[in-house]
Amino acid sequence: MNHTIRRPAIDRYLLRPIRLFGTVLILLLTEMPMFGQNEAIQQKSNGEEPALQPAIPAIIAAFDTYEVVGMSEAHGLQDADDFILTLIRTPKFLDKINDIVVECGNSLYQPVLDRYIAGEDVPFSDVSKVWRNTTQFMCSTSGFFEQFFPLVRAINQKLSPGKRIRVLAGDPPVDWDNLKTQGFGDLRYGRDRNIASVMEKEVLSKHRKAVMLFGYFHLMHANVFDEISAVSIYEKHYPNSTFVIAGLESLDIQTPLLSTSPYASWPAPALLLAKGTWLGAIRLSHFTPPPYLMKDCVATVGFPEGEDRQMEDVVDAFLYLGPPSLALREQIPADIALDSTYMAELRRRANLLGGASMVPSDAQMVSAAEHPLLDFPKAPDNNFLRALEKDCREKKKRDSIIP
Repeated sequence: MNHTIRRPAIDRYLLRPIRLFGTVLILLLTEMPMFGQNEAIQQKSNGEEPALQPAIPAIIAAFDTYEVVGMSEAHGLQDADDFILTLIRTPKFLDKINDIVVECGNSLYQPVLDRYIAGEDVPFSDVSKVWRNTTQFMCSTSGFFEQFFPLVRAINQKLSPGKRIRVLAGDPPVDWDNLKTQGFGDLRYGRDRNIASVMEKEVLSKHRKAVMLFGYFHLMHANVFDEISAVSIYEKHYPNSTFVIAGLESLDIQTPLLSTSPYASWPAPALLLAKGTWLGAIRLSHFTPPPYLMKDCVATVGFPEGEDRQMEDVVDAFLYLGPPSLALREQIPADIALDSTYMAELRRRANLLGGASMVPSDAQMVSAAEHPLLDFPKAPDNNFLRALEKDCREKKKRDSIIP
């Protein structure tokens, strides 16, 4: 079966080279279009200056109006991970929410996850399958989720039974142990529908409050790149229920010196509303490069007509965690990188999804560890595109001979 792959690049962009295999988003790597200083000044004339609010109090206050707050996590951004770990240890935040719904959670293991988060005696090797066995390789190597799940479990032990937090797995149920021939499209498509189903069944229909931790193309209020976002699906039945927060890491207004950047005087962490501001007026193409399109094993790049939306049409606010040029990249933990058996299993899964090039080499992992600051991706050359096409053709050939 042939599929046209039109994956949004914000999810991918936040994955550094160490993360290229992290989702099937390696097909999307391209150069980030940057704002020059003059363009930034011109853009500011299209809206008001955004008001900066202390981020954690503003997020907590959002639950007075909305049932759900969505933000990104574990997509290569150490600063975002650290912020979330601080947020969920804030008592007033814990008073507001009932559930945390995660992208890095295989819903096949929800019963195991419930028992673990509730404090029952569950081996860590069993519960780790929740995030190591999703459809997204970035989850399989996430140091953030190795901390997140034990932390929520520990927090729950300090809360009364009626106030304890439930963690819900949003990724489709996939049994990798028994998966031998599954194709890319069969795993890839339907993820957002599964997320929406979990949200409707477990959160919204029960009038519970939740935070969603997903790449924000799953969270956007409108469809982009022919992708049906989870939030746009369930908002048909639960309109105006979700407050969507995007990061500013990919919008780096370039200046020669940090001291002359528009960010220089901004306090961090801060939340900035999108509607009516110059940030909200910025179009999606300034936050993410165009997606790669793969059809019949031919890779092309382009931004589809009519899909370069203003950000205020798809998100409600922005989270500022400091100057993007000083942002930290998330690293793969050593216990994962040095686990040769596990890395071999990830390569097996990558082959099922279209090619071993999704898995980083030892040299790539070492290079990423030596460069702690987040950098912007370089445009791949034709050799890279041809390699992707070769992977696709080899995958099709293998599939054609499987009975």
